[in-house]
Amino acid sequence: MNLARYCLTNAAPDPDKTALEVVGAGGALLERWSFGALTQAVLAVAAGLQETGLRRGDRVLLRIGHSSDFPLLFFGAIAAGGVPIPTSSQLTGTEAGAILADSGARLLLHDGGTSLPGDPGEVIFIGPEAIAELKRTPPGGFADTAWDDPAFLIYTSGTSGKPKGVLHAQRAAAARRPMDRGWYGMCAGDRLLHAGAFNWTYTLGAGLMDPWANGATSIVYDGPRDPDLWPDILTASRATLFAAVPSLYRRILKYGAVTPRSFPDLRHGLTAGEALSASLYEDWKTRSGRDLYEALGMSEISTYLSSGPDVPVKPGSPGKPQVGRKVTVLSESGDAGEAAATNEPGLLAVHREEPGLMLSYWNNPEETRAAFRGDWFLTGDRARVDADGYYWYEGRADDLMNAFGYRVAPEEVERVLAADPQVQEVAVTSVPTRDGISLITAFVVPVDPAGFDTDRLAAHAVENLAEYKRPKVYRVLEDLPRTPSGKVRRSVLRHEPGS
Repeated sequence: MNLARYCLTNAAPDPDKTALEVVGAGGALLERWSFGALTQAVLAVAAGLQETGLRRGDRVLLRIGHSSDFPLLFFGAIAAGGVPIPTSSQLTGTEAGAILADSGARLLLHDGGTSLPGDPGEVIFIGPEAIAELKRTPPGGFADTAWDDPAFLIYTSGTSGKPKGVLHAQRAAAARRPMDRGWYGMCAGDRLLHAGAFNWTYTLGAGLMDPWANGATSIVYDGPRDPDLWPDILTASRATLFAAVPSLYRRILKYGAVTPRSFPDLRHGLTAGEALSASLYEDWKTRSGRDLYEALGMSEISTYLSSGPDVPVKPGSPGKPQVGRKVTVLSESGDAGEAAATNEPGLLAVHREEPGLMLSYWNNPEETRAAFRGDWFLTGDRARVDADGYYWYEGRADDLMNAFGYRVAPEEVERVLAADPQVQEVAVTSVPTRDGISLITAFVVPVDPAGFDTDRLAAHAVENLAEYKRPKVYRVLEDLPRTPSGKVRRSVLRHEPGS
């Protein structure tokens, strides 16, 4: 079982069929890759990496921007038996360096435009010219990896504020099959347009792995991101499925011209990464005349709850467990494996036998063990199940924030902001706005309130945090609300007057 081979050959596609299109402004075609050409390019990269010295199981850090090189290098590393680490191009050099050090990556592939760690140690750097050489290597074959062998490593925010690695197995792609009917309703004739960048794990999974494994065509956009442009992009690309985060659908409706006659090829929309409000769902369905199917997931397993063509939408609910998934809501007060009663809020959990579940947290056996209650992996989300079997999201059981589809630990942001000498104390949390969007907000107790410079603190955040982690709002307080034991009460800050 090799994940790259599975994605490219599972559906036994015609080698001349289009696997990937990159479209630009107005939906103009910039690149077209057939399944045959894509497979040969992936195998060329794999052979080139092996000639560079890549060994089975070696980690490969990817610092590549929004380019088709990203999937070639990601799947090429897996095809070679390596373990790629996809990272956002928005990460600073410091953030990338922390991942490099923790992962023990042996190779770092970069495009010359992304921020790089300052002290790479013994890591082999492969830049733009060397990447071009990789792609010209005579293609080899897929590494003969096994079902439970490591395939890729994702870094996500941990509850401690330190990003932690989530290690996935070669089986991860095949384990996504329940999404095909449970969420997408996908067939080989589909053309799925994903609004995200190549280097986002949401795009790698929903935008590339799943369409290719079904013999469908993946479409990725590379151009201006103005929300009013998307209706024309959908029309020109002839997309039959569209995947994005709820906030983009909201902006398309606000700034774009959307009617039931818009983008005539689109069958329905798909959304994940943030909660889909009932009002946004109703607005999209009324304006576009099409359904919008939500999925709930996480880095450790991908999506596992969803609505779809076979699961009618209940506005406000992400849906039901996809057929074959082993999911439940555990009682917060009962025994280890006791399920919560109907409509009783509890801990959303996935069984350890679920094939889509991660192998482990990288080099962190204690946190891996702590994530389980008996045989159940605790997702960190709270939920309830109604009498019809629909799940309803009840918020996080921890303080992790959701920033436009990215999970962000407040401690990580707080640690950066607290390093500014003008900050005495700081607490960070996401605060919902009137239109349903949650914004990362920093509550600052300054050393000198009269001389406090918000712009200076914001500039400090720009230098040290990826854009999606930076606070969008800064509030000055005299002190932070705390529990008797001294812990900051973020729930109080979310309802602070003026928030």
